[in-house]
Amino acid sequence: MEFPAPHILHPQGSHTHTVILLHGRSSDGPEFAEELFSSTASNGKSLLSCLPTYRWVFPTSRDRWSTIFQEEMCSWFDAYSLSDIQARQELQKDGLQESIFQILGILESEARLLGEDLSRIYLGGISQGMATALWAFFAAVGTRRIYGPLAGLLGFCGWLPFARQLEVSLCDPTAAYQTPGSPQIRDLVSRFVLGEIIGHEGSLSQEYADVSVLSTPVSLCHGADDAWVPVNLGRQASQVLRKILVRVEWNEFTGAENDGHWISEPEGFDRILQFLERPNSCNDLRANR
Repeated sequence: MEFPAPHILHPQGSHTHTVILLHGRSSDGPEFAEELFSSTASNGKSLLSCLPTYRWVFPTSRDRWSTIFQEEMCSWFDAYSLSDIQARQELQKDGLQESIFQILGILESEARLLGEDLSRIYLGGISQGMATALWAFFAAVGTRRIYGPLAGLLGFCGWLPFARQLEVSLCDPTAAYQTPGSPQIRDLVSRFVLGEIIGHEGSLSQEYADVSVLSTPVSLCHGADDAWVPVNLGRQASQVLRKILVRVEWNEFTGAENDGHWISEPEGFDRILQFLERPNSCNDLRANR
């Protein structure tokens, strides 16, 4: 089964940036876009109206079998448990591999529209979409599908599959005293993603991506009262990412809709707007900084 075409909202006028955002399990691109743009920042405006020169790309996963729910559902990979992400984690690999290559293809297509300027592209997602986006980024580094830093990575109410194994790998004696963003850390992450996630479908590039790729800024947020993805998984993801990337921002909040499994409104959307670099900023938000 093929992946559906991404849901795309075109910029109003000139195209300055692209944001690629991945939905959560049992959702899809159009539904995620509708929910995201129905929320507002403290200025009363949506992300779409605040960023008129941005192109918004919402990919949709294909349907796949869920072992835990015993049914087909729209999901990036088969996640068996979020109370114990170590449980049957081998079930995740096939879906992650397939989804990673799908997202990398979209990333490269969007880069061509911007003259191969990766510094104007953001990648992220919510819940399982965040998990997939993070591994797509690491896979892009390992296979040299991207060669420099993106504008940023965004993650909402999500987690990092294989976080414990990756953290153990980062404790390798050859990298124990290396700082985030170093060539040694880049090489360790590249070998891990190619060995554990992509496997035989990828090969280690003779020439690694420029180490500056690890200066890609990251903004993660999570509801402390999230009833679907425990906040400790988001904290774990941020801690692991801080050992790899130079700039990682972590924010927690309470009282969001959907049992806490959403972005806090309006403060969460204020933070997103503050994170996104934009030539046509919303004057109301800028005044409140």
